[in-house]
Amino acid sequence: MDGTELYRKVILTVSGNKFVKWLSIKYGRKLAGRFIAGDTLDEALDEIERLNEKGILVTLDHLGEGITTLDEAAGYREEYLKLVEGIAKRGVKSNVSLKPTQMGMALDPEKAYENIKLVAKKAKEHRNFVRLDMEDSPYTQATIDMTLRLHQEGLTNVGTVMQAYLFRTEEDVKNLMHAGVNLRLVKGAYKEPGTIAFQQKREVIDNYKKLIKMHLDQGAYVAIASHDDHIIDWVKVFAEQSRIDKQEFEFQMLYGLRMNDQAALAQDGYRIRCYMPYGTMWYPYFTRRLAEKPANLMMVLKNMFK
Repeated sequence: MDGTELYRKVILTVSGNKFVKWLSIKYGRKLAGRFIAGDTLDEALDEIERLNEKGILVTLDHLGEGITTLDEAAGYREEYLKLVEGIAKRGVKSNVSLKPTQMGMALDPEKAYENIKLVAKKAKEHRNFVRLDMEDSPYTQATIDMTLRLHQEGLTNVGTVMQAYLFRTEEDVKNLMHAGVNLRLVKGAYKEPGTIAFQQKREVIDNYKKLIKMHLDQGAYVAIASHDDHIIDWVKVFAEQSRIDKQEFEFQMLYGLRMNDQAALAQDGYRIRCYMPYGTMWYPYFTRRLAEKPANLMMVLKNMFK
C-alpha cells in the first residue's frame, strides 16, 4: 500500500469515529463551505450562473446519504423535483447527480426506483440528464441494474458512474457502453478491501486510462472526472493524436478545487463540468474530499488556524 492510499484509509477510518464526527459537524461547516455551494437551492443556482459565465458546466447534487426512513427518501425526491424545475426556470447549464441510497435503495429498492424514476421523468420533460452516483461496493450491482432498467423504460437520459479501483469495472463498462449508457469515470473514493479493489495507485491509474481509452476509441461520449494533471494531460494528448474533437468528451472536477484550472479548460475549448453539491448533510461528502489527498486536509487546517 503506497503512502497516498494509506493516508486515504486513515482519514476515512478516523472520520467514522463518533466524537470526530460530532466535533466536525459542530465546528467544521465554515471550513466545509470550500466544497459546498450553499445550504439552499437558490444559493446553488446563483453559483451555477456564476460558473456558467466562465464557460463551466455543472452537475448539481443535493447532499444526503445514509437515510433511515422512507419519509426521508420522499423528502429528497421532492427536493430533486424542485431542483430539476429550478434548473429549467433559471435556464442554467446544469444536469443532475443523485445517490440511490438517498432515495431509499438500502431500505426498499423498489421504492427507491420509483423515486428516481419520477426525477428522471421530470428531467426528461426538461431535456435534462440525471447521473446516478456510484456509492460503495454493496450498491454497485443494484445501481447498474437500476440504470439499465430505467433505460429499458425509455429513460435514456440517465447515466451512472464507474470506479476504476474495482476489479469488476472493466467488464461493467463494456456492458454499459453496449447498452448506450453515458458514464462518468472516477478512480473511486470509498474504502474497499483488496479482495475486490486495486490497492496500489499505479494499478488504479492504469485501469482508469484503459477505461477512458475504451470510450474514446469507440466514439462513446464519456465524462472524465479527475484532478490529476497526469490523467488530464494524457487525455489531451491522446485525443489530439487520435483526432478526437474536444466536444466528444468532458472533464469533470469538484466544486471548490482548481476553479481557475476549470475556467482555463473552458477557455481552451474543452467541455468542463463542475460537480456542485449543496445542502446541510455535508459531513460524509466533506470527509471523502479530505481523504482524496493530503493537500485538501492541509488547506482546511490552514484556514482553521487563520
